[in-house]
Amino acid sequence: MIDDNCIFCKLANGVFPTNKIYEDDDFTVILDAAPANMGHALIIPKQHYANIFELDPELMKKALPLAKKVAEALKEELEYDGINIVQNNGSAAGQTVFHFHMHVIPRYDNDGCGIGWPQMTPDAEEQAALAEKLAKRISK
Repeated sequence: MIDDNCIFCKLANGVFPTNKIYEDDDFTVILDAAPANMGHALIIPKQHYANIFELDPELMKKALPLAKKVAEALKEELEYDGINIVQNNGSAAGQTVFHFHMHVIPRYDNDGCGIGWPQMTPDAEEQAALAEKLAKRISK
């Protein structure tokens, strides 16, 4: 399904011009119009999925290998020092466009482009209890 009100549906399906670097039946990859660094690319499914929880499992299997392919092309062209592959879900996590997408961001030593968070010091017993609960849910 394509959402006529979704900017990323329109970008992925060629309604608006983009700096497209890759396209197949399922995805379009474009250079971000407001990049964190030169070469910042967006991997966008052509069908509308608001987030990872809605994403078709078959597309999920294709997304990470595509991110690797994009990262390798960027490495050859830009010779970056590192790479971030980022995927946000929900406004609390930084998602601003509610169409699943992945960011592939070339990183350079001392580039000032921050992706990080303050580290917590969790209670060891709480951490162990949470790990046990999660292991049970994931094993289902």
